[in-house]
Amino acid sequence: MEHTKNTTKLTQTTFDMEIKPIKTEQDYERALERLEKIFHAEVDTPDGDVAEVLSILIEKYEDEHYPIGMPDPIEAIKFRMEQMNMKQKDLAEVVGFTSRVSEILNKKRKLTLSMIRKLNATLHIPTEVLIQDY
Repeated sequence: MEHTKNTTKLTQTTFDMEIKPIKTEQDYERALERLEKIFHAEVDTPDGDVAEVLSILIEKYEDEHYPIGMPDPIEAIKFRMEQMNMKQKDLAEVVGFTSRVSEILNKKRKLTLSMIRKLNATLHIPTEVLIQDY
């Protein structure tokens, strides 16, 4: 392994590659292409190690340049209800009356702190999602 100021050159069986921080869209595209070529490499092999490092660098770049915002609280509740095969009457056991559930799901009633706690405990939706304005 040869070290220089900002890069590390790894010699492998399939190709030589310099690993460096991903700073531009062009760097990002090149890293994706490289990862695609070695994606199925065995763990604990030179290619596998490069794939692991590239994955980390790509994830960091994507987190910084393509952030994914949190979902709408009500849409998160609806999605989780669907995943858990819950009906409105099932949610009424968590937040109160069926009419209250309908008002919440139609965004006519705001979630209270008590509801947020119960929804978090029952549906396992992060409180950070549930406390957002909608």
